[in-house]
Amino acid sequence: MDVIFPHKGRVEFVKVMDSFSVNPHPISRRNRGGFLSSVSASDESEKERDDSNAYHTTRSVKPSLSSEIAHMDSLRRIARRPIGCRFFSARTFDPPPYASRRRVVVTGLGMITPLGCGIETTWRRLVEGQCGIRALSPADLKMDSFDEATMMHTFEQLTSKVAAIVPCGNGQGQFDEQPWLQSKDHRAISKFIAYALCSTDEALRDAGWLPTESGKKERTGVSIGGGIGSMPDILDAAQMICEKRLRRLSPFFIPKILINMASGHVSMKYGFQGPNHAAVTACATGAHSIGDATRMIQFGDADVMVAGGTESSIDALSIAGFCRSRALASKYNSLPQESSRPFDCDRDGFVIGEGCGVMVLEELNHAIERGAKIYAEVRGYGMSGDAYHITQPHNDGKGAILAMTRALEQSGLHPNQVDYINAHATSTPLGDAVEANAIKSVFLDHATSGALAFSSTKGATGHLLGAAGSVEAIFSVLAIHHGIAPPTLNLLKPDPLFDDKYIPLSAPKKMEIRAAISNSFGFGGTNASLLFASVT
Repeated sequence: MDVIFPHKGRVEFVKVMDSFSVNPHPISRRNRGGFLSSVSASDESEKERDDSNAYHTTRSVKPSLSSEIAHMDSLRRIARRPIGCRFFSARTFDPPPYASRRRVVVTGLGMITPLGCGIETTWRRLVEGQCGIRALSPADLKMDSFDEATMMHTFEQLTSKVAAIVPCGNGQGQFDEQPWLQSKDHRAISKFIAYALCSTDEALRDAGWLPTESGKKERTGVSIGGGIGSMPDILDAAQMICEKRLRRLSPFFIPKILINMASGHVSMKYGFQGPNHAAVTACATGAHSIGDATRMIQFGDADVMVAGGTESSIDALSIAGFCRSRALASKYNSLPQESSRPFDCDRDGFVIGEGCGVMVLEELNHAIERGAKIYAEVRGYGMSGDAYHITQPHNDGKGAILAMTRALEQSGLHPNQVDYINAHATSTPLGDAVEANAIKSVFLDHATSGALAFSSTKGATGHLLGAAGSVEAIFSVLAIHHGIAPPTLNLLKPDPLFDDKYIPLSAPKKMEIRAAISNSFGFGGTNASLLFASVT
């Protein structure tokens, strides 16, 4: 219908469909036939046209708009006043500027795992078949604010007494807490944040990216997520409430437990003013953090991103919670290094672990121009949701299939061009089998012929929860870089769903790896697959 509106001393004649709008942008008289036009009552013929149109407007309005009709009549009378003549026409915005998707490469790596601190140590021990899982002790529960009797009772109640714990100390390959947890800022830093700071330091030095110019810092962002945060700080705070000592609660309590503070501290330490992001998607956090950071570079939000996941979850409350959900391994408490056994018939749950993995991601041309070392390219990032259960995947593996398929589609590669898969397989009876069948469904003959190598590195590291996706993504990148597919530990009796050709690697395999996928699946049915490929 046609409606007239006054606007700052002039009347607009607007054609609308059951809605009213005002166009404040004047254009020339020659555009009066456009979607929106304004008319003046200074000319007699214009007045007559206004009256006629206003009359037909009121006749065409539905009875439910009676108040608007009355208002239109008053506006028609105002329109007869002599005013300047200016005409309007609706103009839609031009489409956003098109930008082709920018290519993203990996130029720096840093990690802390139960196998050790640092890329070199962790990778060497992984390929050698070493295991970072050990027996849990009461001291590992971080219950310093409780009496010894309570701590021992808690320890005895735990059904799982094994864990994949980062080795701490000042020796070779150990995490030295002094620079990260005992600095002047240590009161605001919990362990998962310290892991992120340490891993980032290694990754940035590896990439040779420590910019001092403000422009470069503005184009560098951070995307580091976590799964749980700092449970010991929460437990200690709850104990203060029980003991009526709440006034002694640290003012840094909230900053120490917030997941996004890992990214925040990294950003503040290095002055990075690009995107500051933190994903929290349970065990898929690390993968989502890397994938999201990749898209930020692709869309032009940044040229460089520090991306990964971090976790420090070896504490009484976290372990007790997973024990109660019957998710943790308990059959091998007396043989810790055999407790995590992905794809094996005797698997009975995952081994809780901690650590951090950080990548430096960079736009390809940016990396080439500064002569950076390039490990691999991020070619695909697939996501999906199971929409099924809070902790269990559907038997059909549709979520895993969708994630891998979408990563492949985005990469432009054929399934037969993928050489290695780092499986999410956590050593749970259902999850491992579902993923193995999903891999077979996506890769078909390429998988069943034995041409596709795949393994789960959680036999060596345990399950690092929010850090798992980033640590295993780094393993996939290193597999491409070194031409070695890492093994699956403790695979003594493979699940019956495997055969002689379609079976996980139980030993490291030297081979050319030009493309690799890293899978990560989390509670709540969230799935992510990252596809990395050689640039050369």
